[in-house]
This record gives sequence, C-alpha cells and structure tokens, in this order.
Amino acid sequence: MSALAPGAASAAWPPGTGGARDPVLSFEHVNVSYGTYRALFDVSLTVPTGGIVALVGSNGAGKSTVARVASGLVPITDGAMRVDGVDATRMPAYRIARLGVAQVPEGRGIFSTLSVEENLVLSFGRKLPKRDVRQALDRAYGAFAVLGQRRRQQAGTLSGGQQRMLSLAKILAVPPRLLVADELSLGLAPVVIDAVYEGLLAIRDQGCALLVVEQQIDRVLAIADRAVLLAKGAVAWEGPSTEAEAAMERLLASGSMTGVSMTTAPSAVVASATPATPPRSAPSTPSALNDLPPPLHPLAE
Repeated sequence: MSALAPGAASAAWPPGTGGARDPVLSFEHVNVSYGTYRALFDVSLTVPTGGIVALVGSNGAGKSTVARVASGLVPITDGAMRVDGVDATRMPAYRIARLGVAQVPEGRGIFSTLSVEENLVLSFGRKLPKRDVRQALDRAYGAFAVLGQRRRQQAGTLSGGQQRMLSLAKILAVPPRLLVADELSLGLAPVVIDAVYEGLLAIRDQGCALLVVEQQIDRVLAIADRAVLLAKGAVAWEGPSTEAEAAMERLLASGSMTGVSMTTAPSAVVASATPATPPRSAPSTPSALNDLPPPLHPLAE
C-alpha cells in the first residue's frame, strides 16, 4: 500500500489549542448514566497521538459505552473529555467529528445498495478533491485486495468480514486524528480478522491513533502500545500492553474482577455466570446494560 506523504494525516486534522504534546484523547474522571443506572464510574484514560490503546474487559464492563462517549454518541454525566487538548465534554457528535474523531461501530456503516467502489467514491469525494479520489481508491484496494476484486459488487451482498473491510477502507483517504474501533472481529473467521487488523495497522501507519474495543484480547494486545482493563464500569488496570495479561491474572486471583473468568490462557476472558455489580456506593447496573443502544444524542449546539 502506498503511504501518505509524511505529516499528511496530521495536516488534515491539526491539533487543538492544547498543543502537540497533548494526548489525542483523554478522559478525566468520567461518569456516565443511562437514566437512573450508572454505566461508567470515574473513568480516566488517555490515548497518545499516533498510538494504539486496547480497551478490554468482559461483556457489560462498559467498553462500548467508552467508545460511544469518545465519539459523542453518549453524553457525559460528570467529568471531562478532551480531544487534542480541546474540551469536548459537552460537544455534540458532529463537532467531535470535526476535531478528528471517527468511529467504526459494531455494525457495517455502509450503503448496502451501492457497489463497493460507489461506497468508496462517495466517502472519498466528501474529503478529497476529485483529482485525488483515484489515488485513494488505489490505496484502499492495496490495503484490502478482496475489495478490488469485488469493486463492482453490491456492498450488501459482501460477507460480514468484507463489509468490515469496506468500512475501514473508507477511512484510508484522510485518516482521522483518532479512530475508535468497536468489536471489529465480532463473528469473523480468523483469516478475515487477520486482514482487518492489518488494515488497522495501515491506518495507524498514516498517523492515526486508535482506541480498539475488543474481546479477542490476544489479538488486540499484539498490536497495542497500551491497554486499559475495564471491570464493572471502572478502570481496573492501565499500563503497557506487554504487561496486560499478567495484570489480568493478578486481578482475577485477588478477586478484584468477579465478573470474568479465565479459561486456558490469559487471553481467553469470558463473562462468568455471575452478573457484575457496580461499586456499592452507586446504583446497581445490569451486566447487559452496555449492550443496549445508546440514547438519542442531539446534534444541535
């Protein structure tokens, strides 16, 4: 795949008032509620510029809620969020997107009745001059060869994995400052997951930071610089990805994580039969709460 010229990605999304040393994303003591239920408890984390952070934990731990907050799809109840040093706590989703935050959701995010190439041209044409669209298509097909082979095929008839590749390929024209990827490997065959993760690395190589929400812990830790482990809506551990599995073992052994159990390897973390409960100081939160669709978020300033 041909890469962008050095600095092209950062030029597309210039840093904000906080300066180049600021992390691209920071949560500062963030609390989130769905109605009367608390989903996140005092969450603080950072995503460094150009880095990859893995966000892992069991079902219902709050991973997707963090992703939706980062994109502006779920409002913050208390605390603060900054993008490139700019306070984005109360910004609507469209303004956060203008700061350079994009999300690849659990779904596909494509136009099913259009062809593969029509999807890409429509996406690239909104971001690039017409003369640069052809080069962007070449980059997309270079990163995902199967899309080039199926460029005339209706997107809705692609396999689930190919549709995920298409949603990632749409980002290659002008990579954002931060890409939030939510459960990209869900339901995919291992060979397809390999291609999806190669696409994530290609996007990172163009200067884009990534916050990757994933249950296949071994996969995401292999590409991440840092990891954040969520348990019951709170940060249980944060540190270098190379230390994440050992930290997880310690937390499980100490009983600090009661909502997950280990199988044959540290990377195989599954939800236990016992529903997770939040800290006693907060209202009880159903373990499946974070799997609910996010509430409507107003797009007016």
